[in-house]
Amino acid sequence: MKDRQTRPARLGLYVLTAIWLLVLVPLSAAAAPYAAMVVDARSGEVLHSRNADTRLHPASLTKMMTLYIAFEAVRNGEITLDTKVRISKNAAAEPPSKLGLKSGQRIALRYLIRAAAVKSANDAATAIGEAISGSEAAFARRMNRTARALGMTNTTFKNAHGLTESGHLSTARDMTTLGRHLLYDYPQYYNLFSRRSTDAGITTVSNTNRKLLAAYRGADGIKTGYTRAAGFNLVASAERGNERIIATVFGGRSTASRNAKVAELLDLGFRRAPSRVALSKPQPPSYAGNGAAGKTVRVSGAVKTSLRPRLRPRVMEPESQPVVVASAKVIEVDIQNALIQAQVEGPVESDTSIDLTAEAKVPETPQVVTRVSTSGGRHWGINVGRYTSRYAAEKVLLKTALAEMSTLDGSLRKVVKNSRGYEANFVGLSRETADLACRRLQARQIACYTIGPS
Repeated sequence: MKDRQTRPARLGLYVLTAIWLLVLVPLSAAAAPYAAMVVDARSGEVLHSRNADTRLHPASLTKMMTLYIAFEAVRNGEITLDTKVRISKNAAAEPPSKLGLKSGQRIALRYLIRAAAVKSANDAATAIGEAISGSEAAFARRMNRTARALGMTNTTFKNAHGLTESGHLSTARDMTTLGRHLLYDYPQYYNLFSRRSTDAGITTVSNTNRKLLAAYRGADGIKTGYTRAAGFNLVASAERGNERIIATVFGGRSTASRNAKVAELLDLGFRRAPSRVALSKPQPPSYAGNGAAGKTVRVSGAVKTSLRPRLRPRVMEPESQPVVVASAKVIEVDIQNALIQAQVEGPVESDTSIDLTAEAKVPETPQVVTRVSTSGGRHWGINVGRYTSRYAAEKVLLKTALAEMSTLDGSLRKVVKNSRGYEANFVGLSRETADLACRRLQARQIACYTIGPS
């Protein structure tokens, strides 16, 4: 009797299950329209597109912009990788995926960047935005200014993490553009996106894109995203030989199907891309980032007159020049900024990426050179100031060498002690190179004069 009574209930359950499988699941999948884009990263040429300009929910692809602005803020001196960020109640309350930050906790920016890039942590993304702009709303406005400057004309950001919010929309084309800018504008940080796991300060986090990174030859990034409204999104990049392809998918139905589609699109890109093509990097945004110049720390004694004074060969330092007093703290900050600037402006090799795994390090005491090379007529030098200690002089020499690599490459750093302090010199230059180096340094408001052969 009991079995007869439960039979209709079971039948009703079967009917409801069938309706869910046949109707509701397809409808939920249809809520995330499909869009795709494939480009040759070297030239920016579009190799394939489908619904590329349809405005859709980007989900955590949003964090690509959050990270782009974080890298920009570090470069501008607005914040450093070692800045201790205080976590707000707003950031700590973000839903998963999250790092597990607590309200009032302090954590270095570098760990928040790793968590947002690798684990796609929402609490870390919000904390980054609040640390840079003061509030998530102000940071969203900066995200939109940056998007316009990058040419992302169909994108509107409302938050730093990408959780679904009315009006928070982007396109496959715009996210592909952003991925290409991340690759070329900040190559020193790009290695983040290929890490299978990384130390995020309070725990080790795993990469949300690790399956594609492991399965597809040459894949090295970039960013995944998922919400119910968006479906399974991914911007991926892969390099094989001289070729690099970026493929974007919006609206995948599962992680597996999305990864399979991205692999198919990357294959298509490698088939269609020419073996050799001239590299045409995207132009970085010309706007001022936060609308104001970043904080710049300079050693005192900067030239305050003409930025291009007449050359003064063989003229030694005037007796009345004041001694420059530079504290170790100021010099350390200046060197860190110079290291970042040199990484961005100088040629980038495959083994010179800034490693966010370790704290910023300053090399041990540089070697003091006491002999000038006489080869090739390189008997000239330049002086960049007098300091109260050998340590201060050596640190400024290191900072200056990194900031002006193009003209000071091959020169020798030399600290000369006299009755008035420690002279910071670069020696072993030709007259033309010494003159050029001084002009470039003076244009950066760094005191400098040339030293002729003795």
